[in-house]
Amino acid sequence: MKRRQWLVVLSGTATAATALMAWAVHSYATAPPESGTRPAARETAPSADSLLQAGIAQQGYGDLEGAARTYRRVLELDPRNKFAWYNLGVIAHDDGRTAEARSAYEKSLKIDPSFQAALFNEALLLKSSDPDRAMGLLERVIGVSPQDAAAHLHLGEIWAEKHRGRDALDEFRRAVAADPSIRSQVPEPFRNSLGSSPE
Repeated sequence: MKRRQWLVVLSGTATAATALMAWAVHSYATAPPESGTRPAARETAPSADSLLQAGIAQQGYGDLEGAARTYRRVLELDPRNKFAWYNLGVIAHDDGRTAEARSAYEKSLKIDPSFQAALFNEALLLKSSDPDRAMGLLERVIGVSPQDAAAHLHLGEIWAEKHRGRDALDEFRRAVAADPSIRSQVPEPFRNSLGSSPE
């Protein structure tokens, strides 16, 4: 009877994702049957990690509003969760809310200054409006991951916009050396000059 009551409670929670419900049911089902008592609250209450996974599932299924609500719940439990801040930034970024996206990326980076995904996404956000700041962020990405082809590619594009052809070409060469499939994304004027990679 307790299991049925628990399932009714779970099905009545409109904001919980399917993955979260499966987690809660699973954790209840694994409680020792001989205990005869209801599991402790910490066993049944969703954790920040389980909510984060539910938000990721919601985001993957395209329920961006639900995912954003779930990420905010994660932050209520764990205000220093860099992934929740980052994912809120991604949702805002994709929705064109650049100030909100930048704020979320910044909060993620205050928690982990070398969080590569947040550095990269904030750089993309600033690439046209503040190219110097974007370059600094991309250089930090490369500092964390020297073989990040996408970071080299975008850094090369910024150098090209600044009419610094040699610097742009060096970055494009590094990008292609790290990932040859990226060659087609190199701007055409530089593509033919990619014969060798820089040292």
